[in-house]
Amino acid sequence: METYTFSVKTNKGTELIDVTATIENFASNYSETAGICIAYSPHTTTGIIINEAYDADVAFDINNFLDSLVPKKLNYRHCEGNSAAHIKSSIIGNSRIIPYSNNKLNLGRWEGIFLCEFDGPRQRNINLTFI
Repeated sequence: METYTFSVKTNKGTELIDVTATIENFASNYSETAGICIAYSPHTTTGIIINEAYDADVAFDINNFLDSLVPKKLNYRHCEGNSAAHIKSSIIGNSRIIPYSNNKLNLGRWEGIFLCEFDGPRQRNINLTFI
């Protein structure tokens, strides 16, 4: 088992950032050729998803839908003003398990791994554990 951490600089209040290539690079250099990779974002206002990476409009649509589902301004009680970000993170989840073999992530043809920023812009970390 090995763990790694990398940082992602987000640029907007809400956005989905494709981090597939970075995670794939860690997988390609890991000493074990097969197993699982756990990708985890240790932030309460981010999420991690696997979805289509070929067409950027998919990420836009997901983000747009979440913005409409969980409005930024509502009668929230949390005093920091980012309750919507916490709710989105709770819906999406902040980790994914990705199998890998031959030091390559076993993603579908069009799939990618995205960091979902819900309270940016910020510097975010993603922790990877290979088992």
